[in-house]
Amino acid sequence: MGHRARPISRRALLFSAGAGALAGAEGNKGRNFPSEWRRYADPVTEVDVYRLTDPAHRALLPAYYNRAIARSSGWLVFSSDVGGALQAYRMDLKNGETRQLTDAEDLDAATLTLTPDNRDLCFFAGRSLRLLSLATLREREIYRIAEGWERGPGLSVGADGTHATFVETREGGSRLRMAPLAAGAVRTVIEAPAGMSHPLHRPGRAQLFYRRGGGLWMTNLDGRENHQLKLAPGGVACANWSHDGRAILYLNLPEDTHQLHAIREFSPDTATDKLVSKTSQFSSFAANRDTSVFVGASANKASPTVLLLLRITQREMTLCEHKAADPAAVAPTFSPDSQRIYFQSDRDGNPAIYSVHVDRLVEKTDVEAP
Repeated sequence: MGHRARPISRRALLFSAGAGALAGAEGNKGRNFPSEWRRYADPVTEVDVYRLTDPAHRALLPAYYNRAIARSSGWLVFSSDVGGALQAYRMDLKNGETRQLTDAEDLDAATLTLTPDNRDLCFFAGRSLRLLSLATLREREIYRIAEGWERGPGLSVGADGTHATFVETREGGSRLRMAPLAAGAVRTVIEAPAGMSHPLHRPGRAQLFYRRGGGLWMTNLDGRENHQLKLAPGGVACANWSHDGRAILYLNLPEDTHQLHAIREFSPDTATDKLVSKTSQFSSFAANRDTSVFVGASANKASPTVLLLLRITQREMTLCEHKAADPAAVAPTFSPDSQRIYFQSDRDGNPAIYSVHVDRLVEKTDVEAP
């Protein structure tokens, strides 16, 4: 990503068209698409920004809490309708080439998530929970939503890579379900009369948190000790576990709308909640691997920007504009090595994926083996 994309020759286009026709004869999986990268200088900061997908079609990152970028930081998964219907794709972050991974009906773009070993992709297509091998593009159905139930928001795969967790809902209640990615029976963790959503496993512990009634709740994976977490007053925007599982980092939206949005940290082991930093009205954010630096998307209409926030000084630095219609959908995130930022925006039409190098601003973080 350190150079401008080279013009595509007529020969390359003909080759691409021929390859596409061949792939179409065998099914749409495996089709390759050339790079769509465009580099430009941000009008506010003059930092180089890379638009990775063409806004002539939609391109979406998965939910902010799911794994979209390889541990090597060399490729990412996303969804796009470049080939017609919305499907999953893999982009090489060295040359921008993209490969179609799925040919599914009713793919849920938000549910795409890599397994921790980066060998498989888990996702929902309609009522079907599926696992796809990235090496062979073969996929299988892990589970189908039970009759009489509907799928609720959210899907995640735990740090040990053994189970996918999701929600099923019906009139009068909902239930948290865990499906093994290998062999085994699907089981219910808990049931509740209220709606539940977005369950996230705690790294290194047999626990998870989920959303319910505007707050966060936590339970053991056996359904015991299910309780609401005592967070700061106000609403909860995005929330995620720290990489080591010691804390939940969340964006607090104060009840007083004149107050600033703040990143806060809740420790389940001590039931303590503390301020990390106030923000310039972040609507979404993410932390780097050691939580020393945060990246956020501002909801300030006068300054719709992506910013870095250094934890130790609580100071912000503007990276670039996002100019998205919905700042919460920008969902900026770090690469595993903390050297690049990725986000999405509809500033140029359809939602597209963007990237900024931050290697001169943020120290590289190590990614240990799984």
